[in-house]
Order: sequence, then C-alpha cells, then structure tokens
Amino acid sequence: MSPRLFGQLAHSPFRSIRSPRSAVHGHVPVRTFGIRSLNPPKTSRFDVGPGLPVLKSTPTAALERKANTLPLRTGAIAIKKGMTGLYDATSGKRIACTVLQLDRVEVVSHKTLEKHGYFAVQMGAGWRRPTNLTKSLLGHFSANGISPKRHIYEFRVKDERGLLPVGKLVNADWFKVGQYVDARSNSKGKGFAGVMKRHGFGGQDRSHGVSLTHRSLGSAGPSQGGGSRVYPGKKMAGNMGNEQNTVQNLKILQVDQKNGIVVVNGSISGPKGCVVRIQDALKKPWPKVKLVSKSSG
Repeated sequence: MSPRLFGQLAHSPFRSIRSPRSAVHGHVPVRTFGIRSLNPPKTSRFDVGPGLPVLKSTPTAALERKANTLPLRTGAIAIKKGMTGLYDATSGKRIACTVLQLDRVEVVSHKTLEKHGYFAVQMGAGWRRPTNLTKSLLGHFSANGISPKRHIYEFRVKDERGLLPVGKLVNADWFKVGQYVDARSNSKGKGFAGVMKRHGFGGQDRSHGVSLTHRSLGSAGPSQGGGSRVYPGKKMAGNMGNEQNTVQNLKILQVDQKNGIVVVNGSISGPKGCVVRIQDALKKPWPKVKLVSKSSG
C-alpha cells in the first residue's frame, strides 16, 4: 500500500513539480516525492556497456546460452568393473586406470525442443525381467519396441543432430582412444560419520580439561553476537558419501569393441558394479565424428 500524505500536504501545489531530469530518461516523468529506498540497486561494472544482450527466460533463449556447454552427441551407460594398471611404452611408467563395460546400451526415446523444451537422448542399459517392472515402464518400452532395461538415464545434447534413432545400440567404439570424457557416478556410502572423518576436523586437545570429547564437534555456532543460532551449511556429523560425483577430463586409453570394454585413465567414484555415465568432456575438444543429419530419423 502506497504511503498517504497528512492534512494539507496532500493538496499542496508542490506535488505537481517535476524534476528537470525527467526529460532526459526518454521523456518519462520521474517521481520526486516518496520514500527513498534504504538499499538502492547498485550498478555492476559487468552490466554497463553498449551492445549487451538482454537476458530472456524462454526455453529457446536458455538453449542459446548453453550452446557452447552442451555436448554434440549422447553419452553411454557403463558398469565399473574395477581398476588396473597399464604401462606407458615411451616413459615406462605405470598408469592407474579404471575398467568400464557397456552392457546392451540402447536408445530408448528422445526429448525434443517442441515437446519437452530441450534436446536429450534417453539411454537404457542391461536387462530386466518384465515381471519386475511396473505397467507404465512396460508400456514405455513396448511403445518404442525396446526390451526392458535395468538402468535408464538421460543425456543432454546440443541440437537435433545428436538425437540417435530409437533402438540404436551404442557399443564401446562410440568412444575413440585418446579422447577425453566426463564420468558421473555415486560415491561409496560411508554411513553416519563424525566431523573428523567427514570433514577432516582436527579434534580437540587431549589435556587442559578436555575429557571424553576428543573427536567431537565442539561449538556448533556463536552466541548472542551471531544470532544465537546454528548457521545454515554448518559442517556437522551426518551421512557421508553416496553422492553424485563428476570426474572430468579422463583420457580413454583402450577400447575393446568385442567385449564392450572402455579403459579410462585415473579413478572414478563408486564401488565395483556401480553405474557410471560417460560423455564427451566439456572442457576438451570434442571428437570429430559424423552426426545425424536433420533430415534423417
């Protein structure tokens, strides 16, 4: 509700006086009477300059802003089989690497801009008994002519050229030796852990009056000066692990198309048998491959 003026001030002739600056801002009158804001908007040095684009909230504008950060093609679903080591022929050093296996990875369906607001490919891997699936999932697989899959994940792509035909198999040769990929997986679950194990706290003293609380948190927050409360995001004891973790820029060392094996450099979060989603790395040059034309399925 706008503030009201008292008594004769409401009928004062000074209300109609306009500032001489009103003619500068595109002939838009500027109100000179009212309550001044205590926190006026501050001008950012990043928002000043000619030719700056206007941010829009439409799905099309969002895709334009993400054009350089969305992969051109879909990724694949793999199973972590363990770790091993390979020796470099030039330097003779042993390289720690992770072995991933692709098991019947197949395109299940598409997400299009017209229907869903973005482009994505839904991939399925593995096999599952139809009796262990719900009727909605069975209808989803049968409508696309795909056998029931154990794992289903979605991979964003830049445009319609990355939409593979439904039913196409993605084998290990989808990735090339020497290229880089990003791997997403869930880390190992550690259960309920204390602050020393979970966040690396140093613990309390073993003397000076400290007893039975050597590995405890200590003070959880300030007193009256800080609001007598615990701040949001305070590092405390709780569930550790079992969170999605992305490892970027992993180099592919070997590809075995016959067995569906992909060997990547370095380690990947998660135990043996966990699901790993690998896709072309965003911070490295994308591999030069032939994409699906706009006219084809």
